[in-house]
Amino acid sequence: MGPGMCRRFFDRFFKIAAASVAFAAAPFFLAACTQGDDGPIPVSAEDDSFVGTGFFRKATLDSGAFIHLVSDTLFINLDSLWSYSNCALKRIELDASNDGGSLVISPKIIIESDGEDCPSPFLHPDTTVKLLLDADDVSGASVLRIRNDEGRELDTILLRRGRFERDTFAIYVDSLFDSVSALPLRTKGSPSILKVVDSLTPRVFYWRPIKSECGLIVDKCGSVVADTIFPTVWNMSDTALVPIRKSCALGDSTYCSNNRWVDDSSSIGDVQERTDTLWHTSFYYVEEIPDCASMNAFAFDAFSVGRKVNFAREIMVPDESETACGPSALRDVFIYDIGRNRVFPDSLDADSLYGLWKSEARKIK
Repeated sequence: MGPGMCRRFFDRFFKIAAASVAFAAAPFFLAACTQGDDGPIPVSAEDDSFVGTGFFRKATLDSGAFIHLVSDTLFINLDSLWSYSNCALKRIELDASNDGGSLVISPKIIIESDGEDCPSPFLHPDTTVKLLLDADDVSGASVLRIRNDEGRELDTILLRRGRFERDTFAIYVDSLFDSVSALPLRTKGSPSILKVVDSLTPRVFYWRPIKSECGLIVDKCGSVVADTIFPTVWNMSDTALVPIRKSCALGDSTYCSNNRWVDDSSSIGDVQERTDTLWHTSFYYVEEIPDCASMNAFAFDAFSVGRKVNFAREIMVPDESETACGPSALRDVFIYDIGRNRVFPDSLDADSLYGLWKSEARKIK
């Protein structure tokens, strides 16, 4: 808007404003006008200067690895970072201090403004800083923590000292593992597979006998006995009709052809009970590992009984200078629940399971 147009605009604006003064609830107006080539109105004066510190509200630590060795390069991601304006951020300082076995990183946002205006927002979306630690910095520290300017802890990461060992191997799972009466059972050596009965669920099925007559007797036999043919599949909500047939009492002779039995619906007995037990079993991968070691990677192919199963795993073996233990239920044993596809979580149950693994004498040769 040029000078002449701007002047005419304000002349007309003030006439309208003056006419509205008589009203008790007259609105308040605020208007501004600039030359066409003035540009944006400055936020700060040219001689303004400000030196101080900003702040951040979020921070995460990451090295891109599941287990973080002290020699790994760590990255600090700072989010919701305030620095007055985008061009006022001068540098980010990282102060480190040892706090009872923990290395505490406290980033400082150093800002300095000299009156120069630049695009906002003042809250930066995120900033990533690479962190290179000296051996002296992490001496005796097992945890790395990051805190903001208010002293609030935002993230932690476990620091480990050691090396990685990889291996691939196959374990043959014998068909005996399908026999519930043989349990508990495990393969030989370490690593090995252990199968146990976790629990039992008693069940009761209801059934009624129905008399069956043979339409074509094949062998009359010297004597016959009643033969109850229970179904292979039971329905808990139904009462099954179970045919009562005859078979030869002695020898292997066949009394009647299977397709010539005829059920007599007029001869049905009383309801009876048949108890059953549901066996809950689980497979576990068990390996004795170095003290305080950690499993960094673990994988296996399709698991089934009566064949070889291929495993691949990577273990972090601690150095002598290591001060922390890995996140395992036991210090020197790794247990993996194959059925649930997860690391065995509970240390008390893991100790009991490992004791069973150690004492179990029925090992596949």
